[in-house]
Amino acid sequence: MATMNRRSSENKDDIGKGQKSSYFNLPPLDVSIAFPQATPASIFPPCASDYYQFDDLLTPEEQSIRMKVRECMEKEVAPVMAEYWEKAKFPFHVIPKLGALDVAGGTIKGYGCPGLSMTAYAVAVAEIARVDASCSTFILVHSSLAMLTIALCGSEVQKQKYLPSLAQLQTVACWALTEPDYGSDASSLETTATKVEGGWILEGQKRWIGNSTFADVLVIFARNTTTNQINGFLVKKDAPGLTATKIENKIGLRIVQNGDILLKKVSVTDEDRLPGVNSFQDTNKVLAASRLMVAWQPIGISMGVYDMCHRYLKERKQFGAPLAAFQISQQKLVQMLGNIQAMVLIGWRLCKLYEDGKMTAGHVSLAKSWITLKARETVALGRELLGGNGILTDFLVAKAFCDLEPIYTYEGTYDINTLVTGREISGLASFKPAALGKRSRL
Repeated sequence: MATMNRRSSENKDDIGKGQKSSYFNLPPLDVSIAFPQATPASIFPPCASDYYQFDDLLTPEEQSIRMKVRECMEKEVAPVMAEYWEKAKFPFHVIPKLGALDVAGGTIKGYGCPGLSMTAYAVAVAEIARVDASCSTFILVHSSLAMLTIALCGSEVQKQKYLPSLAQLQTVACWALTEPDYGSDASSLETTATKVEGGWILEGQKRWIGNSTFADVLVIFARNTTTNQINGFLVKKDAPGLTATKIENKIGLRIVQNGDILLKKVSVTDEDRLPGVNSFQDTNKVLAASRLMVAWQPIGISMGVYDMCHRYLKERKQFGAPLAAFQISQQKLVQMLGNIQAMVLIGWRLCKLYEDGKMTAGHVSLAKSWITLKARETVALGRELLGGNGILTDFLVAKAFCDLEPIYTYEGTYDINTLVTGREISGLASFKPAALGKRSRL
């Protein structure tokens, strides 16, 4: 206010001397003085969300990976994420930084991949998502979908050819299953693969494919016109007949470059067919592992929002006191913190079930659906706590609020994942009324 009052009085003196108002000639207002704010997300807050000391459950190696990823994200990504999110552009200059973390490839052993425990990989994903959800989606599409498909379903030659450079993020991959007419009912895909001498011809469309506008290699799923089963193929980005067009106007994960893929008589050699994909059930093996990682994204997002709110409420003053001193602020902050502790412990237990070979489709679907539901509640509370600043990307929460929406939907919507678990515990499938057509392939 002192700045504004000084300028007002100077202007009145000018008018008193018969001079014209000089409002439009004044230097830019120093907003940092006139409108003090809390520290923005470009300077990321310390982690305050590990209230139940989850770190004690991690091995020293897992703790080390967590801190390495946290430091990189806070230093390299936090300062630029809001700018790139607003522009809906990808910060390609951070890819080498992410590659140096040595987490791409996750649990894959050999071929230059890190061979992490599932828990180490999960906490790495959460730390990436804590700062920026889009970067975590970029990594998961590349690593938990594309690379894992090659590792589980590829030939030895394919693994040797593709995995080493993908593990270092020297090349980037995408994973194309979803189509314009088929999202949750992915097994009904209509893209076709027709056998010809020496290879295959792919025809069809894919939609919502992350990384597709710049990926070097695309994992494409198509229906074999002879067997009517789902097969997988590795397609190079410059293949004749292949086009990928960016999907515009997203409200969430704006940094992620989702694309529409058009395949018009795209030729693929026999060497680039994935021999281990011969049905939709083979695809489901990959989806189960990747869905576990997706469940850790909302955990990381919630951690970041809590950390931001925790700092903000102590810095921001209203009615002569920090916002953190008010009972209703504390109640919401504690509710957020409680949600995060429960989410983390479910995620951790899910990793252990996977590592012990005991995780079922119902386990991971329940975790993904419940965690994203609680994350939605947590982020909404954070948006409330920040008041007007809660709608600015400067303070992370608004961006996280939007980024969580597509995560709530992809890798199985909340409803579809509850039905997967419901089928497992009841023994009865309820995806599609029998009167409407053929039995669901899910």
